[in-house]
Amino acid sequence: MASQDDTVAPDAAKQDRIFTIPNALSVLRLIGVPVFLYLLLVVEADGWAFALLILSGITDWLDGKIARMLDQSSRLGAMLDPLVDRLYVVTTLIGFVVRGIIPWWVAALLIGRDVILTLTLVVYRRRGLPPPEVIYLGKAATFALMSALPWLLAGETDWAIAGFASAFGSAFLVWGTALYVWTGILYVAKAVAVARAIPVVHGNERE
Repeated sequence: MASQDDTVAPDAAKQDRIFTIPNALSVLRLIGVPVFLYLLLVVEADGWAFALLILSGITDWLDGKIARMLDQSSRLGAMLDPLVDRLYVVTTLIGFVVRGIIPWWVAALLIGRDVILTLTLVVYRRRGLPPPEVIYLGKAATFALMSALPWLLAGETDWAIAGFASAFGSAFLVWGTALYVWTGILYVAKAVAVARAIPVVHGNERE
């Protein structure tokens, strides 16, 4: 009969895995960040930058799918995947501002929102609580923004669909930015409510 330790050890080993397919995909996406910036800002190869941005989105979807299908979830993957996601969004926004594709204040709003929400996580940690559950509207906002960026970049090319892509991307950008800021306000309000209602944990006691 297997002991509890025998059951827990394999699970812990799985969580500590490094060499998995999802982690490899995340590392490839991470390597793609400077390549994307080079294509976008140095050589202005917008078609290739567009392709890399689309490829990043596909591999982002794939690594989560593969992690679930092959049971290859890991602590490293849980940290690396959202980190690469945020890095792509931030670098893309900054690159678009430098190229004049979007106004600087839009990027400032979006990046500032993420910085503020990162700071609110301290409220939960100090109270021994997990991060807040993801708001459905927040997922919709992220989807809209991630859809807007490739379309906006396609609008910078000489393709036949450039005019349509620019208009379509702009619409998604406006919608996504509004939702992103609104959900940011909701997250902050929730953190304030938690800070007021739940005392800070000190060791095994609460203030």
